[in-house]
Amino acid sequence: MASAPQEALFSAGTAPNHPAVEFTWQSPDGLTLSGCEWPVGTAAPEGTPSAIPVLCLPGLSRNTRDFNEIARFLQSRGHRVIALDYRGRGKSDWDPDWRNYALTVEDKDIDAAIAELHLDRFAVLGTSRGGLHALAMGLRYPASRMAAVIFNDVGPHIEMRAIHRIASTLGHQMKSASHEEVAEKLEHALGYQFPAFIKADWLRLAHQLASDRDGHVVMDYDPALAHQLASLDDAAPSPDLWPLYEKLTDRPVLVLRGEHSDLLSPDTCRRMMENHPNAAVKTVPGQGHAPVLWDGETHKTISEFLQTV
Repeated sequence: MASAPQEALFSAGTAPNHPAVEFTWQSPDGLTLSGCEWPVGTAAPEGTPSAIPVLCLPGLSRNTRDFNEIARFLQSRGHRVIALDYRGRGKSDWDPDWRNYALTVEDKDIDAAIAELHLDRFAVLGTSRGGLHALAMGLRYPASRMAAVIFNDVGPHIEMRAIHRIASTLGHQMKSASHEEVAEKLEHALGYQFPAFIKADWLRLAHQLASDRDGHVVMDYDPALAHQLASLDDAAPSPDLWPLYEKLTDRPVLVLRGEHSDLLSPDTCRRMMENHPNAAVKTVPGQGHAPVLWDGETHKTISEFLQTV
């Protein structure tokens, strides 16, 4: 492993024109769900009033804070940016029935948010599970509505070794004494995928994933979420998601892949490029699953892609 630099790798991002605003909406079955919106600024230097809104969908156990930096940057370029907490994550209600932590239930929650927010035309930035949602959304939203998709380290084929890795930690070690302790656990589990991270980066990630609660620092998701991965069966055939990806060939696609990702393979990326007439891929150096979307180069790549929509 290369020696760590003496300062954090990533900048704090561009200051927004307007502060982020938290909002709630109701799920079809009555849960109160939470999201965050970065409204269009009044003085975006490179943006225009027609810059496409961006809907950000997080990973399996993640929350809206994952998008703070990229949202601020895109806001400064004239985009309205919205991020959603799925049920059982972030500030959204937990579901009393863990079986509802399923893509087929969450997609109805997402649709309810889109309707509540009057998103007539938008692009999706989906990290991991969020990208799987984007695949399914291609069946429900034509290109005139969902005009583009950015997949952050996910595609139609998922490497099972990554799912087993995630399953082995999901729902465990939910409480820690401090964010510093959370940072140490993250470094122990993921250091090989993010070899350039230093202590400040791990601490920053810890603050994205966990919050102070009742004298502890607690991961911001319902531990019952782990039941979704508890019964993995390697003998069962994986669902074929490539037909869903092919439904997106009428709109542009950008794929971000962490250089050290164990979930999205180079072979899957190549096939995604071959099967789509208007797709591009960007490898994020020094990062694994999933790229944290903090660095200026990734911000620039996403912004330039959205300008073509």
